[in-house]
Amino acid sequence: MPSVDTTDPKRPPISALKHVFRFVAPYRWMAAGAAVALVVTSGAMLMIGQAIRRVIDAGFGAGNGAYLDLYFGALFGVVVILAFGTFARFYCVTWIGERVVADIRKAVYSHVMKLSPAFFETTRSGEVLSRLTTDTELIQTLVGSSISVALRNILLFVGSAGLLIVTSPRLTLLVALVIPLVVLPIIVLGRRLRKLSRESQDRIADLSARAGETLNAITTVQAYTYESREGERFGRHAEDAFGTAVRRIRARAWLTALVMLLVFGAVNAVMWIGGKAVFAGEMSAGELSAFVFYAIIGASAVGSLSETWGDVQRASGAAERLMQLLATDPAIRAPAEPLQLPAQPTGRLQFEDVRFHYPARPQTAALDGLSLDIAAGETVAIVGPSGAGKTTLFQLLLRFYDPESGRIRFDGIDIAKLDPVALRQHIGLVAQEPVIFGATVAENIRYGRPEASDIEVQAAAEAAAAHGFIQVLPQGYDTYLGERGVRLSGGQRQRIAIARALLRDPPVLLLDEATSSLDAESERKLQAALERLMQGRTTLVIAHRLATVQKADRIVVMDQGRIIASGRHDSLMAEDGLYARLARLQFMSGKAEADAA
Repeated sequence: MPSVDTTDPKRPPISALKHVFRFVAPYRWMAAGAAVALVVTSGAMLMIGQAIRRVIDAGFGAGNGAYLDLYFGALFGVVVILAFGTFARFYCVTWIGERVVADIRKAVYSHVMKLSPAFFETTRSGEVLSRLTTDTELIQTLVGSSISVALRNILLFVGSAGLLIVTSPRLTLLVALVIPLVVLPIIVLGRRLRKLSRESQDRIADLSARAGETLNAITTVQAYTYESREGERFGRHAEDAFGTAVRRIRARAWLTALVMLLVFGAVNAVMWIGGKAVFAGEMSAGELSAFVFYAIIGASAVGSLSETWGDVQRASGAAERLMQLLATDPAIRAPAEPLQLPAQPTGRLQFEDVRFHYPARPQTAALDGLSLDIAAGETVAIVGPSGAGKTTLFQLLLRFYDPESGRIRFDGIDIAKLDPVALRQHIGLVAQEPVIFGATVAENIRYGRPEASDIEVQAAAEAAAAHGFIQVLPQGYDTYLGERGVRLSGGQRQRIAIARALLRDPPVLLLDEATSSLDAESERKLQAALERLMQGRTTLVIAHRLATVQKADRIVVMDQGRIIASGRHDSLMAEDGLYARLARLQFMSGKAEADAA
């Protein structure tokens, strides 16, 4: 499966995170509040060490009970400040994390919705979903927790280092000697961890993509009794993801263990030296206690930073993947100054020497020098064998793709000079495989025109011969249809899709085998509604059924991306060419079904 490569060898790994912080910028006041709380809590934590020194030297050491009460009272005050400051920091930082992730998800999803179908020819939807979920969770962990923890530990480390120097410069020098021993494994293992984190996310994306693909085709899987094999295949993907995760966990565990060993081993040695200094009278017991407290705080901060670094590495890989999606330019976009269609478009269509190859099939021309002029209000049936390029006409007219050469005109205007959204608002599409969303009947029909009233929705359903079966559903138009409309038959899903197109009431109607899933009785009802709908409307029909073809104003026969014949049914049959052969093989079966009904 072609995957999107987000690795840039010329860019430092962590630089990908800078793009995340532009999502934080709108919430700078909340971030400022978190920063203030962070400074207060860090200062309060460092003050505890001074309180300990005073309690021991002025209280226990001097035998003064009054001082003892005073300093313990002050210590409690510091703890209260620490508690409320921690609450404020946690709330502000977590809020920012959740808010930023929501904004990133919205931005990525909105951007993906604008990408052309060519993008999804090489990128599986499951991989995109993985980025929207798993990758954004890593960003949330970083922004909503890890950054705050890292900044707090940096402040604690800097503060404790300063107070260590004030307390005992000689012992501080000994502590400083072990810092390179701590930094080195962080750098070496950190690079390894980042690579493994990225591989782990890729394996999870593969896992998600495979599961989504299989679940979307569950009926086919079960019909061919492929459940066990799909389970085994998914299991292999799961094991690959697990193996990569284990290698990542092992690298992170070694990083943490080495840092803890080196840091706390050094603290132990310093405490031993300090203990001897107390017995020698070179420092007080309170100073040693404060020094040990600050040493532990500093060591814990460094150890925690090594943990946080792992989160930063993982989030960096996730940010690269997300920002790569945002950086993907839509292949189809509106020109800087788009032209405008007339307020009431007539629907005249012109294909002028159009050539096109699908990105996934660059060696085969889907359309090869095709020219076709369709008058406003004309109904044109497009026939031909599979792969002739019939559906490609619809794809290009909707501007899901742009032709490599030639042009397509709508009311005389090159559609490449129109805003794709404005163009599509004047086109109604009924695909061969109708798309039904996990929503109510009314919501599915209203997809054609969101502002439509309930009366207009019902009128569209009646015109599409759908009102009858909708009425007997449990909640009528408010019935939830389930994912992909699993509660409806194929013919019912098709009629919902037709009602959606009818509700839009466009000047151009595209019917891609719109009656293929209907029985004879439903098709007869729908044909009458479609004939009324086609009056005064430009209609392109991809059809394999004789009744639809015979009633068209013109029949266009396609083969291998070219138009090889055009005319009415009788004249094309008289030519005894490709159309006649298709009619004998396919269309007549449709007539036999109609006669039998």
